[in-house]
Amino acid sequence: MTRAAGAGAVVGAGSVVGTGAVRRPGRPRRADIEQRVLDTVIALIDAERDITVNAVVEGSGVSRAAVYRRWPTLAKLVAAALDRGRAAVEVPEDLPLREIFTYGYPQSADDALQGYPESRLRQRVRLGLGDRALQRETWESHVSRRREPMRRALLRGRERGELRPDADIEAALDLVAGVYYYQFVVRGDSLDDPATLARCSAAVDTIWRGIRAE
Repeated sequence: MTRAAGAGAVVGAGSVVGTGAVRRPGRPRRADIEQRVLDTVIALIDAERDITVNAVVEGSGVSRAAVYRRWPTLAKLVAAALDRGRAAVEVPEDLPLREIFTYGYPQSADDALQGYPESRLRQRVRLGLGDRALQRETWESHVSRRREPMRRALLRGRERGELRPDADIEAALDLVAGVYYYQFVVRGDSLDDPATLARCSAAVDTIWRGIRAE
């Protein structure tokens, strides 16, 4: 459970011993405060350690007040750290609608997760399932915004008649995301396995056939 205020605020399980971040003497420059705090939180996440305000302050060398000025709650901070390295999806205007439908998802072992560690993705699922506030923050501040260009492109495709007029774009995008998450959350497979990616592609084809215009 996440408690967003006070020294005892915590996300996850296990004891905090250290984060791997180096604490520097003196007051940190304003320009690098955010980077140092997020580095510390990511180190805690990757080490599967508790994320507490005390651990973040100790590992980053940033004051508690400076942390809370930037992230009013621990859920906001952890969500920002979990989304670090995941850039907003920019959809090329000339991309066929079928490719837009899965744009940003891995299509081969070479681009699986696009540099975002699968171990961190698993931690993201674990932490989110244990904390609804973190789930909501991750969705509202990061995930929903990152897929917005895809949603708009698909809506335009529906207006052009390329998709069924009753196609539910939000539901379709949820289905695609669910296909990929299911592989490592339930099946325990890896997204850099060609067989896994082939199964995802087959599932997405099924979804696509359900929303495209006849």
